Amino acid sequence: MGIGTGKGMADRDQYVTLGLDREVFAVPVGKVREILDVRAISSLPHAPAYLLGIIDVRGRSIPVIDLRVKLGMPAVPATPDSRIIVTELAAAGRVLVLGLLADRVFEVTAMDGDRMDPPPDIGARWEARCVVGVGRRGDGFVIVFDLEKLFADEDPLASGVAA
Repeated sequence: MGIGTGKGMADRDQYVTLGLDREVFAVPVGKVREILDVRAISSLPHAPAYLLGIIDVRGRSIPVIDLRVKLGMPAVPATPDSRIIVTELAAAGRVLVLGLLADRVFEVTAMDGDRMDPPPDIGARWEARCVVGVGRRGDGFVIVFDLEKLFADEDPLASGVAA
């Protein structure tokens, strides 16, 4: 399923919302190339635990990241609702194409950046650096990722796999 890009009505930014366990996260629609059903993933020797392996997308090898593991959640087997979100992002001065395994994808939705809360400051060190902000979806919260920061710096993917 392809995803379009661009601004929504009244300058609201568009996001793809996805689920991991009971939490809802979002990535900017402009970073999403496509959303795929889960398919066979070829493992890579000595890869970090969150790097599941690679998939073939129209003749191109794409690394697949288990977002649950990357975020410190336990790994779970894929289900019929699981999806791979193929993203394109800039990291370490290059363009990376990565597949992100999510438990499910909900929808493309608009969120007003003016109404998004900054990541909570809890006075302790946590991975707030990879969060742009916190929006709302119905009665719940949506954590909006900064994908470039999530896969930057100490991450071996940021320096090894280019588009």
